[in-house]
Amino acid sequence: MSKNYDKAFKVQTVQMIQEEGKPVSQVARELGISANTLYRWVAEHNQDGKQAFPGSGNLKPEDQATRELHKRIRDLEEENDILKKAMHYFAKDRR
Repeated sequence: MSKNYDKAFKVQTVQMIQEEGKPVSQVARELGISANTLYRWVAEHNQDGKQAFPGSGNLKPEDQATRELHKRIRDLEEENDILKKAMHYFAKDRR
């Protein structure tokens, strides 16, 4: 069963590794966390900086923008399909 850790804990742990120079294996033993998990946290923090670890149900700003654009595309495609069906319906009445 996996545990959920908050952003502050993850950031503090990554700082312990990077700034204090503690080895990942030592921090993993001290905190009872898998070394692989700590390596992933360090990689995420290095890649995303302050936007790393957005939390459950939250997205990074660029991911949120992408999600909104995909939703907008779906809505426009649905609207387009409705208009096409209406066009065919009204074209039949004119004959």
